Amino acid sequence: MAGGCGTADQLDLLPRVQRFVEPVVEGPPLRTAGLFAGIGGVELGREQSGHRTMLLSEIDPAAQAVLDVRFANVPLIPDVRDVSDLRGVDLVAAGFPCQDLSQAGRTAGINGTKSGLVGEVLRLLQEHDPKWLLLENVPFMLSLDGGRGMLYLTARLSQLGFAWAYRVVDTRSFGLPQRRQRVLLLASRSEDPRDVLLVDDAGPPAKASSGHSAYGFYWTEGNRGLGWAVDAVPTLKAGSTLGIPSPPAVWVPATGQIGTPDIRDAERLQGFPADWTAPAGGNGRSNGARWRLVGNAVSVPVTRWLGGRLRRPGRYDASFDTVSRPGERWPRAAWSMGGAVHRAAVSEWPLAGDRPALMDFFRFPLHDLSRKATAGFLGRASKSSLRFAPGFLEAVAEHLRRMEACGREHAGTG
Repeated sequence: MAGGCGTADQLDLLPRVQRFVEPVVEGPPLRTAGLFAGIGGVELGREQSGHRTMLLSEIDPAAQAVLDVRFANVPLIPDVRDVSDLRGVDLVAAGFPCQDLSQAGRTAGINGTKSGLVGEVLRLLQEHDPKWLLLENVPFMLSLDGGRGMLYLTARLSQLGFAWAYRVVDTRSFGLPQRRQRVLLLASRSEDPRDVLLVDDAGPPAKASSGHSAYGFYWTEGNRGLGWAVDAVPTLKAGSTLGIPSPPAVWVPATGQIGTPDIRDAERLQGFPADWTAPAGGNGRSNGARWRLVGNAVSVPVTRWLGGRLRRPGRYDASFDTVSRPGERWPRAAWSMGGAVHRAAVSEWPLAGDRPALMDFFRFPLHDLSRKATAGFLGRASKSSLRFAPGFLEAVAEHLRRMEACGREHAGTG
């Protein structure tokens, strides 16, 4: 295993907030329920901003094992279809399954066997009257099936009397070196969701100069894409299409190292403390369940920011927004107060969080990318028409030679 990890102390993942709209009055904490809770990314972020989790629902046994330890005093209902009582709950959060919506999934749409479970959320909204609803999913839901799934979802919310706003946000905006985009949709029957979700906008950062310390990519790709990320890792995934763990790889030009992050650093890339998913089992060589859980999770600082804004809303200025015409593609941010849909003039970067260099962020050594994985990637990449950063393929080939030499050395001493 090659070395090369950061030795910095635990980073404060709450970035220095640049507020462009001053908070109005700080409100009381909310009582919340988390549906499709996963490993509790939404709940941890909300609790860090002062809110209280009253109920959890999660059907995955490995995720349940994490929730049982990390939220030991919170009632856990395995099947969302068995949730029936939301009395006293102010906010319902649901990161409903994305398997039917993501480009890596089956793209069955909003009515797929997994993502169709969002209907259970709508059922609960018909039976109860929480102050807020928060939904989270992948950006592909905006374009899947010509946007019909998003049209169905927002139309049903409007029929139920909800004003709503949504926005694609990038995890890098919150001080984490992971290029991860997710849709957040906030809705309410009594409040203005724009004053929470849309008021902060730092705008995209200026392009950095050359000379980056590391590059993230997916070694499982190479034919049509890489998931290439500059001084960051690409979006952490639940696994490959074959159902095996699929951590991203990192290339460090200064040393020639090519390796994959430790699962504990993957947890930290999502804003969790290291070993947050340890209750799910696994070890250094077999962490498939933990990688899947981390890849499906919601980044904690994102919901910490949102939780803070729920207590301290601003006043949204919609003067730059425009009405979206029927049939137009869904924009990256939009809102409706019960009538027309408006395109929101905000970026995917609510905050300007200080983001550390990737290798400074890591606490644990990278794991050398295996000979088999390296050879497979190099074979695909060499035959593809993709353009690569100067020196990248040469570094991959050199890494393969080192791994093959290491294998022969071990064979000779066996």
